[in-house]
Amino acid sequence: MLSTLIQKELKLILLSPKFAVTFSLCAGLLLLSVYAGIREYRAAARQYEAATQLVSQELREQSNWTSLNNRTYREADPMQIFVSGVNNDIGRWSSITQLEPVKLRQSVYSDDPIFALFRFFDFGFIVKIVLSLFAFLFTYDAINGERESGTLAVTFSNSLPRGKYLIAKFAGSWLGLVIPLTVPVALSMLLLFVFSVPFGASDWYRLMLLLAVSVAYFTFFIAFGLLVSTFTRHSNIAFLLCLVSWITIVLILPRTGVAIASQTLPVPTIAEIEADQDAYAKDRWNQHVLEFEKRLRERQALTAAMSKEDRERNESDHLWGWMEEDDAKRKEVQKAIDDYGIRLQENLRNRKNEQERLAFTLSRFS
Repeated sequence: MLSTLIQKELKLILLSPKFAVTFSLCAGLLLLSVYAGIREYRAAARQYEAATQLVSQELREQSNWTSLNNRTYREADPMQIFVSGVNNDIGRWSSITQLEPVKLRQSVYSDDPIFALFRFFDFGFIVKIVLSLFAFLFTYDAINGERESGTLAVTFSNSLPRGKYLIAKFAGSWLGLVIPLTVPVALSMLLLFVFSVPFGASDWYRLMLLLAVSVAYFTFFIAFGLLVSTFTRHSNIAFLLCLVSWITIVLILPRTGVAIASQTLPVPTIAEIEADQDAYAKDRWNQHVLEFEKRLRERQALTAAMSKEDRERNESDHLWGWMEEDDAKRKEVQKAIDDYGIRLQENLRNRKNEQERLAFTLSRFS
């Protein structure tokens, strides 16, 4: 009986017109996103190789270390083919100098701001938005639809436990929606070999973990859709509840968690940190200048009663010591400024980590 119900549910899904439309759309989006991701990755890899070779050549040709200016570039990650994440938001290179902190600059979105507004769609976006919505589309009327058509009463006219019926509905829906998607996923993996993408063992492990999490994510929406369909009598009400729940779970709750975390644990901006560091450096250098002028007046006061020849002799005898003292004071000020900047950056990282932990904790309710 259980296998018969599962086969019935599978036929109902696979032979429905909306399955052909949704499967074609999902397969096309998956293959297109992976193909576009491969092209973006290969372009980023070529840029990385060309940039690193140019930097190496400039370093080899450099003959004066005082004018040495080095750059380091961020290497492209093969997993950006499937999930871009913040890859396009953060910078691609950083200068390595004594005058500037290490900071990634010139992100993809800074070069093409239009893509920051209309972001790339990838495998993660398709699973998160498209497939979860399709899961509701196929399950919101799975049970109440049969109640409305009268087939549910006919089904339960036999000695069929309700638990077995729900298991059959869930298994049939899961197999009918998840198994067909393995075809475009397998073709997407095949594209990695066709285009010779350097996927290592760790990359394959992360990809398998991504697929497992995606299946679990998709399974939740199938089960949730069946739950709503079970507790509602009319399919139109079930569809409305599923749509509102999808918007709340997928779109609202994660952003609400981030907003609450930002208000609960505020973090200063980079501009505020740099302004604070600049103000501290300005105060310390002003204090250093005042102390230097004070030491200069004290030195002049000691030699004020001397003759011109004695004063010149005294200055000549103590000049090197005074220079060493002034240089030590200058280095002391610079070290204090550097230490203050390190403390500011460390405090910023700690507060960011706390804010991110709170945001992730609240967003996990989605």
